[in-house]
Amino acid sequence: MPVAITEAEVLIVGGGPVGLTARALLERWGVRALLVEKHGELSPFPRSRLVNVRSMEIFRGLGLAAGITANAFAPEYGRVRFRGTLHDRDYATAAMVGVNAPVPESPVIGVVTSQDRLEPALLGAADAPVRFGVELIGLAEEADGVVARLFDRGRGEETRVHARYVLAADGANSTVRGLLGIGTAGPGALGDFTTVVFDADFDRSRAPEPAGVYFTPYGSIGPLYPEGGWAWFGPTPDSPSPADWTDLVSRALGPGAGVRPDVLRVQHWVMNAFVAERLRHGRTLLAGDAAHAVPPIGGLGMNTGIADVHNLCWKLAGVVHGWATPGLLETYRTEREPVAHLTLGQAVANSRLLMDVQNRLREQLQTGEATSGPVELPWSERYFAQLGLVLGVTYRSAAVLTDGDAPPPPPDHGTRPSDGVAPPEPPEPPGEGTDYVPTAEPGHRMPHLWLSRDRSTIDAFGEWFTLLTRDPADRLGPAAGFWPLRIETLRDEHLGLCGLRPHGALLVRPDGHIAARWRDRAPSDSTLRRALTAITRSAPS
Repeated sequence: MPVAITEAEVLIVGGGPVGLTARALLERWGVRALLVEKHGELSPFPRSRLVNVRSMEIFRGLGLAAGITANAFAPEYGRVRFRGTLHDRDYATAAMVGVNAPVPESPVIGVVTSQDRLEPALLGAADAPVRFGVELIGLAEEADGVVARLFDRGRGEETRVHARYVLAADGANSTVRGLLGIGTAGPGALGDFTTVVFDADFDRSRAPEPAGVYFTPYGSIGPLYPEGGWAWFGPTPDSPSPADWTDLVSRALGPGAGVRPDVLRVQHWVMNAFVAERLRHGRTLLAGDAAHAVPPIGGLGMNTGIADVHNLCWKLAGVVHGWATPGLLETYRTEREPVAHLTLGQAVANSRLLMDVQNRLREQLQTGEATSGPVELPWSERYFAQLGLVLGVTYRSAAVLTDGDAPPPPPDHGTRPSDGVAPPEPPEPPGEGTDYVPTAEPGHRMPHLWLSRDRSTIDAFGEWFTLLTRDPADRLGPAAGFWPLRIETLRDEHLGLCGLRPHGALLVRPDGHIAARWRDRAPSDSTLRRALTAITRSAPS
């Protein structure tokens, strides 16, 4: 009997946060997607635990930010603490910038929340079909799409899907990457690790000071949910005998805990560190851990993957709907590969430094060496001050038209129109991946500026290109009939801050990155058509 073939415009492989976010974004764009996940359900493990400020901006656009925040920890948990045990005093501490408190550069704040709390919210954000317990076993590219062979474990039968494109978000051990023979570059496996989920009934007098994670010489500990639950993770013991997880967790808790942990679940995993040799193979594109496996310390991996699909999905929609050509998809690789390498480099260096600190503290405790003084962590503030890395990403590709002028003064970090507050002094030049200096140069994320009392420029972008100008009258001509295009009024006080004169304009892509800038005069319809043609590699017939 012939196998029935299902049709989809985009087949998403992998049902983690990256694949689920892609599903929600594509549905918003009106693209028919099908998601398949080899596991029978969403992961029950906490796994990634930090949703940074940029991801929350993306979720704000999907209408999810408020719900995610409501189920997350309070901002004071946006901090890391280094201790001998959970109930010792701090050797050192560092804030997660943009999580522990609001920042003026964004209308939202990042949160500490567990992945098993985040994924259900993402699953409920779209109606596109999801098939759990279905494993990809083969891919064959054809002239007009890709035929994927799938095995449904529940039914014990093979099915096939014909899709115009495949988006692979199936993790560090990606089946798609393996089927396509795509190699990886980077350190590779950094070691075997274990996560232990446990309960511990601390009384209020012994509850530790709030933090998203406590780094101890005996492994790291973090609270799972505001209502309770804990997780320990650390290197898997190298021993021929089975590990006593209760004993290991108890050692990290310390005698001051006054409780014995109740171990609920144990998960073994490998800390990987690599970037795929290419992010695109014909009609298949890699995102998330399939494209770049980033060590989890610092919470960069999942968030980088969410930014991947935010960059990619509007481009896929343009090709599917016909207002862009497949050439636009090549800019996904051009724009996201440098980000992947930069993120990996920072995460690997700091993960190694963290493990070195933990090892030194453990040796001090074992030898009885004094540890009364603060532990020197010159990298901690740099590592957890990530705004430059998450908000300051710059794209250089054919989908960005540079204006060739000197950078404008930095914007006013989102001062509300009615506040009457003078813009702050320009910050010092940023270090790599740390400080963020807002700029309206093409290629950068459009800075957060208040268009009205409660509406940010971040809220103006979605399933369309946006033309920001002081005088929007009669600016949209025939170009708006071919490309999705809207116009927004830019307030007078923001013109100079965006490097614009009174009649200038910015063209912002659906992902919020500036595609073009006209400093002196808003573009005529023919100029705008030429710009959009160049960016999307397409033009109306």
